[in-house]
Amino acid sequence: MDGNNNRKVLVTGADGFIGSHLTEALLAKGYAVRALCQYNSFNSWGWLEGVEHPGLEIVTGDVRDPNFCRVIAQGVDTIYHLAALIAIPYSYVAPDSYVDTNVKGTLNMCQAARDAGVSRIVVTSTSEVYGTARYVPIDEAHPRQPQSPYSATKIGADAIALSFHNAFGLPVTIARPFNTYGPRQSARAIIPTIITQIASGATEIKVGDLTPTRDFNFVADTAAGFIALGETPGLEGREINIATGTEVSMLTTLQTIAALMEKDVKFVTDEARLRPAGSEVFRLCGDNTLITTLTDWRPTHSLEDGLRKTIDWFTRPENLARYKAGIYNV
Repeated sequence: MDGNNNRKVLVTGADGFIGSHLTEALLAKGYAVRALCQYNSFNSWGWLEGVEHPGLEIVTGDVRDPNFCRVIAQGVDTIYHLAALIAIPYSYVAPDSYVDTNVKGTLNMCQAARDAGVSRIVVTSTSEVYGTARYVPIDEAHPRQPQSPYSATKIGADAIALSFHNAFGLPVTIARPFNTYGPRQSARAIIPTIITQIASGATEIKVGDLTPTRDFNFVADTAAGFIALGETPGLEGREINIATGTEVSMLTTLQTIAALMEKDVKFVTDEARLRPAGSEVFRLCGDNTLITTLTDWRPTHSLEDGLRKTIDWFTRPENLARYKAGIYNV
């Protein structure tokens, strides 16, 4: 415990990949956590199913409803706003949904945070707002390039949040994680889709473009970055990368996974997994100078360390069974 027993935080998107890890990390640090899971008729709490902790309060709802947002923001000290639609391919076919959830949902949470008088709201951005790197490492001043409807809505959401800081003094910090991976990630993403295909016995692994590079963050490091941005004084109005400062190609990443799983596989291009030419982000490598200067956060996992933990989780039968390895999950 870090003396946070009396501090209550709200995590939106707590049922998702990063949100569930962040929720568990906050609970481990002694926070009381109100965790928002998206309302559904199955009463599913996503990745928080089975998580029991006396400091955990689970609520279900939707950030697209402004009145609901006002209700859940009451009585909390800090808000970590992660709720979003994040799949880039789906944003090509359902962009309106992304505007509603990502832009208007962020507007609703900022208004709710303002009304509730919270001490900090950490709004989740993404390295996708930068598009293909014009220079590396990518610092926070890098131009924004909306190369997909998804990235456009995240640029808009960031702007909404910062406008509330500038206009109303809302204590907003923008967290901009680069490519997070680890246990529980959607099979839509490159690392879990490779692991699940190999673990399911496939020898020809379906992939998209293997030339782009990414700055991969293990999810425990990303969660720690969020907490550092929520706890450190004086970060209001700042946009801050959560990045390792290194880049690796998709091909190298996949070869590393195959080697760690001790499988001899062939990678074949699946046209359905390719982005439109003008939408592909070919290079991402983040500058983490700001977060490492302003906070005590440092990445603690090498890519191989993180991949080993990820492979171990995905290859457990009870976890692998939750994924449809033979279907491309848009």
